[in-house]
Amino acid sequence: QVQLVESGGGLVQAGGSLRLSCAASGSIFKISDVGWYRQAPGKQRELVATVTKADNTNYADSVKGRFTVSRDNAKNTVYLQMNSLKPEDTAVYYCNAVVVLFGRNYNNWGQGTQVTVSS
Repeated sequence: QVQLVESGGGLVQAGGSLRLSCAASGSIFKISDVGWYRQAPGKQRELVATVTKADNTNYADSVKGRFTVSRDNAKNTVYLQMNSLKPEDTAVYYCNAVVVLFGRNYNNWGQGTQVTVSS
């Protein structure tokens, strides 16, 4: 089991920045990919950015060039630096960690943190 706790959400004006953090505990040695997803009201949860154990990153087209995902394995923490925020970035942001057990992938989720961008 892996526990994930997000922090850093809040209210920001368009064009501003926020940095989200996600601290992992538990069976952290089994974690492979980590990343961030978001869900806006009335919409499905969508991928924002992921980073592998080898530090390979993947971003949604809508955030490329504005968001940066990173992981600090020594601190068991993954970050999402969000710059040039837009009102359409408003959503609940969820941290995700994939745990590999006996060759199968299991998704673990944080409780979510609200990000609101005002115009």
